Amino acid sequence: MSVKNQISIINDEIKDKAELIAVSKTRSIEEIIEAYDQGQKKFGENRVNELAEKYHNLPKDIEWHMIGHLQKNKVKYISEFISLIHSLDRLSLAKEIDKNAKKENRSIDCLIQIKISNDESKYGLNPKLLDSFYIDLKQFENINIVGLMAMATFTKDQNLIDQEFREMESLFKKMKTIYPNFKILSIGMSDDYLLAISNGSNMIRVGSKIFGKRNY
Repeated sequence: MSVKNQISIINDEIKDKAELIAVSKTRSIEEIIEAYDQGQKKFGENRVNELAEKYHNLPKDIEWHMIGHLQKNKVKYISEFISLIHSLDRLSLAKEIDKNAKKENRSIDCLIQIKISNDESKYGLNPKLLDSFYIDLKQFENINIVGLMAMATFTKDQNLIDQEFREMESLFKKMKTIYPNFKILSIGMSDDYLLAISNGSNMIRVGSKIFGKRNY
């Protein structure tokens, strides 16, 4: 099925409940342009070098999201243009984002990444530390914390995924009640975005469901 048809199907499924971020990591310029021509303007990448290269070679009205683990020494390469960083999970990274945002005379929107999976390969902040972490982030004037992100366990166990998403929804609602600037709950990927939306997600990150399975 074509990229055009897949984007149309997903948008019909999610209606206006969530923003669709097309995960374009490893995808070619031509594939991204195909999605762009169908009106998709928000794309997510997880590798800084690839993200920067695509930014310089694609239309400038694309909104780029950094959805992968971000190393401090890579922040400088995206600070000029990045729209949203999904993976803020430590103060040392926040300090680097703030420093580079200040150099660019701008503020950078960020999501705090929460670890909800027991998978050791997953990154994220312990949810028990969220309150104190957010208070510590207030020292950075060039960072805007606008919500939370999480990745569910990679499993076919829908009950486990549902449980993890429910925990995220509860955490998000709590934070949103205290801090009105919390607007985004970014959970849900190609295999579980409908379940995520049923648990309050308003931003989904979808790659293979749009572009097909990657061969590498």
